[in-house]
Amino acid sequence: MSIYQKYCREQLDEAGKLTGIQFDYPSDFNFGYDVVDAIAAQTPEKRALVWCNTEGEEHFFTFDEIRRLSNRAANVFLKAGIRRGDPVMVALKRHYEYWYVSVALHKIGAIMVPVTHMLTTNDLRYRMDCMKLRGIVCTYMNDVPQRMLEAAGEKAPGCRLWTVQQSVPGFENLTQAIEAAPEELPRQETAVHDPMAMYFTSGTMGYPKGVIHDFSYPLAHVVTAKYWQQAEEDGLHFTVAETGWAKASWGKIYGQWLVGSAVMVFDFDNFDPKQLTTVINHYGVTSFCAPPTVYRYLTRKGIPDMPTLRHAATAGEQLNPEVSRRFTERTGLPLMEGYGQTETTLLLANFKGDTPVVGSLGRPSPLYKIELRNADGSRPAQGEIGEIVIVPSEGERQLGLFTGYLDNPSLYENAWAGGVYHTGDAAWQDESGCFWFHGRFDDLIKTGGFRVGPYEVENVLMEHPAVLECAVMGVPDPLRGQAIKAVVVPAPGYTPDRNLEKELRDFSNARMAEYKWIRIIEFSEEIPKTISGKICKAALRR
Repeated sequence: MSIYQKYCREQLDEAGKLTGIQFDYPSDFNFGYDVVDAIAAQTPEKRALVWCNTEGEEHFFTFDEIRRLSNRAANVFLKAGIRRGDPVMVALKRHYEYWYVSVALHKIGAIMVPVTHMLTTNDLRYRMDCMKLRGIVCTYMNDVPQRMLEAAGEKAPGCRLWTVQQSVPGFENLTQAIEAAPEELPRQETAVHDPMAMYFTSGTMGYPKGVIHDFSYPLAHVVTAKYWQQAEEDGLHFTVAETGWAKASWGKIYGQWLVGSAVMVFDFDNFDPKQLTTVINHYGVTSFCAPPTVYRYLTRKGIPDMPTLRHAATAGEQLNPEVSRRFTERTGLPLMEGYGQTETTLLLANFKGDTPVVGSLGRPSPLYKIELRNADGSRPAQGEIGEIVIVPSEGERQLGLFTGYLDNPSLYENAWAGGVYHTGDAAWQDESGCFWFHGRFDDLIKTGGFRVGPYEVENVLMEHPAVLECAVMGVPDPLRGQAIKAVVVPAPGYTPDRNLEKELRDFSNARMAEYKWIRIIEFSEEIPKTISGKICKAALRR
């Protein structure tokens, strides 16, 4: 029996599809003690983590090793004066230290604040100004320590600074401190509704927001891991994400360990599709999850045989149906698309037991009641566009949803206006109950009296082999209000000239209603993205 079954009751239909799930957990539930240590006590040699990097190094960790290392790290933090409720920033890339450092912070009740190593000094300063940090744990690589010191400035004396593996001036060496620390740790007092982690949003819609989750958050990812990614007991799950983003919580630790799967980690800086597939085949990965960008490059560069891979999933941006079709043709595996936000766990997905619908976000998670709403709170008719909202059950706390925005209660209240959680994402629902993404409300194009979602135009463009990446937006037009413009990154071997521009426009416009026609095409070597890899429409519009 997997450890998660101690905390939930599942209802399944005859096909094994999840139809309902209820959770029951103690008031002091803590992932570190009640999951990691509990598994270590039952099956100490059970595989927890498989790690490798581009230099050919590899490390394998059992749950008992994670238990002991997290205890040692927790003792280091306690000795340094870090206590329950203290925020600690963690910038560890994909280093294996992240897994026992995060568990250690959970065990002592500190608030883990993961950030990506790619942040600039100003990015870091913005985040540090938002809170009174008590500690920083970071990689020694990529000049991260130097940027941390520059950003911290006068705050540094009140904040303990650690690097891992190598010593850096101004920082303590956490690796050495852990080696010298005691292995036993008495259970520290924590409460399930204490803040456990805070992620900053990717900033596609303005300044990043600090999103707070409590200690019940890991449990909601049982649905993410088991019924969407289809991680398996004693399997090996591989999610392509850096630990500074909430996607790491979705695919690299909580749900996977709860359902008994080990986690595969590949520590790299520059994305190479061939390297990813080599890792999958060398270590025998059984389930895989990556953003659409990875699948786009895989389908363009060629997909090798991956005999151990049984499940593939995607989220983070909308997946173009053409990419999904090519991946499935080559591998025989359907791509299971899912949807959620930093503020939530998985909301919509093509779930285990479903026949996946290519291009669709799928159906609501049994954990939530998901509806579409108009601006006035009414329900749109079937096929009409509305905002995706979460409708909480009366008097029931919604597991897996954020508990607040850092120092911004009014923003949190606004997100819950009318008693529902507003995602800000536009979609429509078909007669079978599937949801179809239409874009952020801010990104909708209003042209000639029609509303056009950029995603539907991007889908058509992506069918042309000359298009590696594209982004569609509205630009001012005196006749239509807005004209539809596409920014295109050409695939290798194609010349960005007027002939290709005409070819792409003719190709796309022949496949769409006239009001969706592309009027302007601009070629670019790259499309602006946030540091999380999402296309930044705000930067494009500017």
